[in-house]
Amino acid sequence: MNTAALQRSASLWPLALLAVLALGTALLPPLQQAESSAEEAGARPQTKVTVLSCEPLAEVPGKVMTSVLVDFPPGAYTPAHRHPGALTAYVLRGQVRSRMEGEPPHTYGVGQTWFEPRGALHLFAENASRDEPAQLLATFVTDEGCGPLTIPEDHPHSP
Repeated sequence: MNTAALQRSASLWPLALLAVLALGTALLPPLQQAESSAEEAGARPQTKVTVLSCEPLAEVPGKVMTSVLVDFPPGAYTPAHRHPGALTAYVLRGQVRSRMEGEPPHTYGVGQTWFEPRGALHLFAENASRDEPAQLLATFVTDEGCGPLTIPEDHPHSP
């Protein structure tokens, strides 16, 4: 390489370094936000699930219907998870913010419902209020056995 080419390369080096630093800085806030969301989730109150009933469906052999109350203390958060059966949720009190994979977050108020297909990825559910409790009734149709209704997701997702 000749001297003129070396001088041009040397003069471009600071610009290239500046571009790399700018790109890194632009990417840093989303990474910090994801980390803070994960840290915040660990520090927030968890939901409390109370099983109300689990009954075999005589008309559908091998299936059971389970009803649960899910209590969300103020600021409560449930991280990414799946369910072993289909469910319908009905908000009884407060507001619940929820996000399913591929959908934007949605806030549900008293009397509103949503449906989750079996195995769908529920990215998070949280009490939309930091001051008031929330509660929902969830009804599941699953395989026999009345076993665990929530399957934690191995790879957490940020809200």
